[in-house]
Order: sequence, then C-alpha cells, then structure tokens
Amino acid sequence: MPGSVRGVALTLTVDRARWREHVAATRAAFPGLVPVVKGNGYGFGLTYLAELVSSWEPVTAGERAEGELALGTVHELAVGTVHELAGLPADGPRPLVLTPALARELPIGVGPAVLTVGSERHVGELASAGLHPPVIVKLASPMRRYGVAPDDLPGLLAAVDRAGLPVHGFAVHPPLAGSSDDHVEAIRRWLPALPADALVYASHLDAAGYAAVRAAGDDDVRWRIRLGTALWHGDKSSLHLTADVLDVRPVRGGDRVGYRAVAAPADGSLVMVTAGTAHGVHPLAGGQSPFHFARERLRLVEPSHMHTSMCFVAADSPCPEVGDVVDVQHPLTQTLVDRILEI
Repeated sequence: MPGSVRGVALTLTVDRARWREHVAATRAAFPGLVPVVKGNGYGFGLTYLAELVSSWEPVTAGERAEGELALGTVHELAVGTVHELAGLPADGPRPLVLTPALARELPIGVGPAVLTVGSERHVGELASAGLHPPVIVKLASPMRRYGVAPDDLPGLLAAVDRAGLPVHGFAVHPPLAGSSDDHVEAIRRWLPALPADALVYASHLDAAGYAAVRAAGDDDVRWRIRLGTALWHGDKSSLHLTADVLDVRPVRGGDRVGYRAVAAPADGSLVMVTAGTAHGVHPLAGGQSPFHFARERLRLVEPSHMHTSMCFVAADSPCPEVGDVVDVQHPLTQTLVDRILEI
C-alpha cells in the first residue's frame, strides 16, 4: 500500500530509510531470527509484513553497498493462529503458528505450516482433525499460559509420537514482566530436559539475553528467536500515525450534537476526524482523546464511532481546517490503517 499522496483517512507514515535501517540492524543482531507478523501485522498489516519478509535476501560482502548491513536468510516467519495462514504469500518463508488450534478451527490441510501443541489435548485435537503436521512443543514459562510442565513433558512427547506428529522444535515464551536475566533463567531451566540436538525458539529477549541463552546450552542445541515488537516498532521515531480532517463546523455552547445528542461544552468548532472504531481507534485510558493538533489534545465530543470521531475545539484554541491532518496517539498493535505512506 505504499504511496506518495497524503489524505486517505487513517495513515501510517513510515520514514522508509530509518525504519528499514532499524529492521536490518535487528536482523543482524539476532542470528536465527523468526519475524512475527501476527494479528494486524503490528499496524502495517499481516500481508504487508509477510511480503516484506518474503523479499529479504542475504547480502554478501561483495554485493553490500557502503554502510549496508550483512543480513542472513529468513526461512521461517510466525503468525498467531491458523486463520492467519490465508494472508501469507504462497512462496514465502515457512509459517509457524504460535497458538494451539482446536479441531473445529483446522482446515483439511495447513500446507507447510508448523503448528504448536502445549498439552496432550492439543495433540488430540490435531489427531481428531486427521492432520499430521510438524509441531513445536510449547514449554511452560512463568507466564502460565500455554505450555507443558516439566513433569508432563515425557507424556506429551509420547502422545506426539503416537499421533505421528514430527517434532519440529520446542518453544519458551516468557512474560513481558521481569528482566532479560529472568527470561534467560526461565529458558535455561528447560535445557536439561530437552534432546541434545533440540531446536529451541525463544521470545522476549534482548540481544545480550539471547547471546546468553545460546552460550548456556549444549553446542548441538540450535536456537531461533521470534521477534515482533522489537523488530517492527523498535524505532518508533520512524512511524507516525495521522488522520484526516473531513469537516469543520461552528457550534454554540449547549447545542446538541453527535449520536448521543450531547451538549457542546462551549462556543467553538466541531472537527470530524476520519478515524474510529472501524480502525480500532477509541478513547485512551481515562477517556482521553487520542487526537492531537498543534501540540494540543483535541477533546472528544463522544466516543469514536466506526469511521469518524467528532472532536470539539474551543473558540480560543488552534483549530484544524478541512484537509489538515491530526496526530493519532494509539497503539499500532490495536490499529487498522487505511494506508501506509513511505517517505
């Protein structure tokens, strides 16, 4: 969706050079990187990121332009659920599905995808669907979400073997809370229970933590790290979310306006911003407006609705005009943009 013209509702503007420099540096810092493109694709769109990853090629010293980083080939990427597989390019890296699936969710086939199991019940769901895909065995972490406990690992592996599911690897997913050292320790505790030549997927580690877990294991252990936020949002200065102003009209204090016929708080202007719940945009914590203009927060008249948010600007405050853009303060992981503009 890259383009060159502003003005299509909710827009994510990307400083192409700065953003791609950060992505390249992250790839170089994390050997065995598995890009995560799940959900809404971190605001870019799942398909957009998957196609970007599919275009990555290694760069040799002889081909590398001055200042460009040497990058490794990416053989895998990660999505959140089996339902997201349809958004991936057919010839892209092999997909890993992070969330276990129930039989009723599973299509007749899942192509080359690697699925996840964290319990014997998850194995039974795949078996009842008649599928025999390679699987990643999810190992318990302090998050206490999906994942087999150490004492239950032998039984789970036996169930995987009986079901005829090839074990592709093992994964540990520590919580966001805690330090990188905490996460390293949570992963290290699993190493004695795993096969000597295990392929282990880690998450939520910085570069130093990832180097530490790789140094802690047997030389035959193979490591991968799954990165999403740190890869795509690690340099937020390269990303700018804006919405268009579609209409501005005067209002007098006490006039009834909006879906809920609320009273305008004072004389001023109503500003119609082209972003709303259809984009995932809604009031922030405490009911604050996510919209800013001229370094001032625009007051919401009422909660955002579908494609439009109605804002109020007092008569003595800077007011945008039709065709202006306003800044949008909203988590990109919760946002569906209309357009990506690379500059």
